[in-house]
Amino acid sequence: MYQNGSSATDHPDLSAFEDVDFSTAETRDVVVVGTGPAGWTAALYTARADLNPLIFMGPEPGGQLTTTTDVENYPGFPEGLLGPEMMDRFQEQAERFGTESRYGTVTHVDFRERPHRLLIDEETPVYAQTVIISTGASARYLGLENEQRLIGKGVSACATCDGSFFRGETVAVVGGGDSAMEESTFLTKFADKVYVIHRRDELRASKIMQERAFENDKIEFVWNTEVIDVLGETAVEGIEVVNNDTGETRVMDDVTGFFLAIGHTPNTEPFEGWIDMDAQNYIETEADSTYTNRPGVFACGDAQDDEYRQAVTAAGTGCKAAIDAERWLSEHGRAEIQASGAERTPVKA
Repeated sequence: MYQNGSSATDHPDLSAFEDVDFSTAETRDVVVVGTGPAGWTAALYTARADLNPLIFMGPEPGGQLTTTTDVENYPGFPEGLLGPEMMDRFQEQAERFGTESRYGTVTHVDFRERPHRLLIDEETPVYAQTVIISTGASARYLGLENEQRLIGKGVSACATCDGSFFRGETVAVVGGGDSAMEESTFLTKFADKVYVIHRRDELRASKIMQERAFENDKIEFVWNTEVIDVLGETAVEGIEVVNNDTGETRVMDDVTGFFLAIGHTPNTEPFEGWIDMDAQNYIETEADSTYTNRPGVFACGDAQDDEYRQAVTAAGTGCKAAIDAERWLSEHGRAEIQASGAERTPVKA
């Protein structure tokens, strides 16, 4: 049984494919789904292996780095560079070696047999001998208008990425789990003061993580409190909060950095029911590889990494996925499609 409850003969709803004509659909050796650091790296390596990859850029071309300002922790760029510029460079390099990039989102898949069937934007059919999933994960935000407007301008969902920009300042972290405790403790390396804002009066974090945070003199807990606004025109200049017990609101005007640590959501919905996933819907891969439970389907980057979530680690797994896909194709060959397009000679999963 798969993690999501589907059996080997009980596949997800395939009704989206019923009226789609695959008789003239193109067939590609490698289709990469998603264009963050993992996707572009997978495309680069498969292109250099003469596999002519096709990459679909998805609803957010470039991934989360496109919402980041300065990237200072990626090796090889001692002066740092803007996140969107980095993604542009990744794309330029992958395309230089033969990657074909297209706008569009893979909305439905049929992984019963090879070549795999994909639907782009609900309607455009593509056959794929191998698929590399690199759809990433989206940070969860509170959904406040000013919070979204100030992402990359003092609002962040990655302390490891952005903590060093707040040396000597006061920052706030929202969350009550292990991630919030870890990020808060990390931020004390740079910030003079770290508020941990939690909507309840107790934490969900493990005991050891709580103890580390409680023992840190730079961390102050603000209990039973929620953030209702982020202040500032061009940068964070404070936050407005409300006490859930009293209903009292106040402005914390010393806060210049606002960090969200309330989790991430992997962008794996189109693959549910086909690919083994954990309880949070991160794709599960075989140990020390990017192989999924489906032959010819590989996963890399934040879609299968709920631990590190860094550009450099994502790029590394993109490299692994490309090498795995190239070796797998060399070993298993290409599944043939009959001229009519109605039938195909499958390689069974």
